[in-house]
Amino acid sequence: MSNFSRRKFLTTAAISAAGGIFLKGCLGNPPDTTTETTAAVTATDLSPEMMPETPKIKLGYIPIVEAAPLIVAQEKGFFAKYGMTEVEVSKQANWASARDNVIIGSDGGGIDGGQWQMPMPHLISEGIITNGQKLPMYVLAQLNTHGNGIAVAGIHQGKELALDLSNAAEYIKNFSSQQGRKFKAAHTFPNVNQDFWIRYWFAAGGVDPDKDIDLLAVPPAETVQGMRNGTMDAFSTGDPWPYRIIAEDIGLMAALTAEIWKFHPEEYLAIRADWVDKHPKATKALLKGLMEAQQWIDETNNREAVVKIVAGRNYFNVPEDILQSPYKGNYKMGDGKPEIADKMMGPLYWKDGLGNVSYPYKSHDLWFLTESIRWGFHQNAIPDLDTAKQIIDRVNREDLWREAAKEAGFDADIPQNTSRGIENFFDGKQFDPNNPEAYLNSLAIKRI
Repeated sequence: MSNFSRRKFLTTAAISAAGGIFLKGCLGNPPDTTTETTAAVTATDLSPEMMPETPKIKLGYIPIVEAAPLIVAQEKGFFAKYGMTEVEVSKQANWASARDNVIIGSDGGGIDGGQWQMPMPHLISEGIITNGQKLPMYVLAQLNTHGNGIAVAGIHQGKELALDLSNAAEYIKNFSSQQGRKFKAAHTFPNVNQDFWIRYWFAAGGVDPDKDIDLLAVPPAETVQGMRNGTMDAFSTGDPWPYRIIAEDIGLMAALTAEIWKFHPEEYLAIRADWVDKHPKATKALLKGLMEAQQWIDETNNREAVVKIVAGRNYFNVPEDILQSPYKGNYKMGDGKPEIADKMMGPLYWKDGLGNVSYPYKSHDLWFLTESIRWGFHQNAIPDLDTAKQIIDRVNREDLWREAAKEAGFDADIPQNTSRGIENFFDGKQFDPNNPEAYLNSLAIKRI
């Protein structure tokens, strides 16, 4: 049995929450469970077979646009419509705090699940990022696509740090000879989404993120200050930060992740497996409320209301104007790059140009774990693709999503397959879920 005790997690979570005080305006305030309900949906009379086993659950979130479906489902009454009348959405100080709090569980003052970068649920399930303590998790839905970008400090203006980084590769590799230090880049948590985005961008341009630069996990507040004072060079960041980087003259936008991989999967809803196993009806009730929220958010006429809800004091606690542009798909890039004005390039929640956003495709889980193998992460726990597929089958519960969608009457939007098919990247690479080995073989920069 692991010696990573509950007491140690409580201590770690307390430290994480205290540290989060300094992230106000970046990752939000420390954990906050206060909500202001403005439910606009009338609760439905549920048949006994649809009545959830419990109306209560505590879901964690980080105050970035990926969290919007959870917040809107709570505020507009979509959770309550399906009998989940006592949902708490709890602001987390940072990703480490969310991880620690889900291990503790709501009974111990933590959370039951919530918003996650990928593949955090798989890593928690295998004990990879919990010091060996395995806590089975279930991935239940994708929250959104897009909503991230790669920001660079203003000192690099004119150095061709763009979507195609190849023209700037030698400048980055030789940075230490010019500045006395390596080019420094950051993300918010290691071995997950934002780490993968910036790694892919560097490697596609011929820059090895493990050898040619310093790539670190750094809190956004520290990163942004570093970009201001010239000690941080690049940052993988989520909305609303791409807007703020330009508007507050912090730096430039090199690329949006929507350009790197159009309609890419972003963050997910995942919940402790023991909670789901005990409450299958409540799980599907949550999913139905989430799906309705995602559809509501994607209605163009609702976007202003979405901004007003999530920007509020109890959630993101930011001015509404810094969220309005990304929700319209409007991005100023800086450094002479043309502005982007396309709703399909901003965060999407129910449908994108390739189909359903909410459904948790197993093929997307496989890409995340294939990238883990590419970079040599967790070699003892995920040594090969066969192991990765076995983990996905344990963690991904797309079957519950399908059941919930069918019960809610969203039959027309249920995908036919657990794979979205071949995925295309800006540099011409393709990921075929039926042949991930070919994808790995096609990559010039990797650790395997």
